[in-house]
Amino acid sequence: MTAIRQEAIRMLEKVPEDKLGFVIQIMQGVNGLLGMPETKVKSGIDLDQFVMQTTERGQDADNYIRELRDNDRI
Repeated sequence: MTAIRQEAIRMLEKVPEDKLGFVIQIMQGVNGLLGMPETKVKSGIDLDQFVMQTTERGQDADNYIRELRDNDRI
C-alpha cells in the first residue's frame, strides 16, 4: 500500500459516519477515480431542428405590419 493511500484511509477514518455520504459523492464526482463514471457524455443538440423555415407570408410580415400602422389599424 502506498503512503498516499494510507494517508487517504487515515483521513477517511477520521470523517464522522454521518458525513461519509458527502465524501462518497465527491469521490464519485472525480472522473474515473472509482472506475464508475458519473454520467455519460451527452451528444450535442442540433438547434437547427427548432428553426422554422421562412414562408412567403413571413417574409412579407414587416410590410404588412407597416401597412397596418400607416392605415391606423394598430
